[in-house]
Amino acid sequence: MTKRKSSLDEQLTRDYERGSLVSTKPGKATTQRFQQAARATLAKDRRVNIRVSSPVLAGLRARATEEGLPYQTLISSVLHKYVAGRFVEKPPRSTRR
Repeated sequence: MTKRKSSLDEQLTRDYERGSLVSTKPGKATTQRFQQAARATLAKDRRVNIRVSSPVLAGLRARATEEGLPYQTLISSVLHKYVAGRFVEKPPRSTRR
């Protein structure tokens, strides 16, 4: 069963096909606002020291190497995703042989 397009989708499709939609460049004020938001969001202005077991650290380093990242960047990314509600746990890998 396919969903019927909404009237807005249909209108946008017609406008696109007619060539009446044009790409616009954001103004200087908008660009600056986005840049400030990005800086505030991505600023790493706090240091955190935690203790983890050797096997956990080894696993983090191995995973970071697989991903091509420094291990501290991987840890920061995992924490960011968790706080943002985007961290999704996958079921454990099967260890059957």
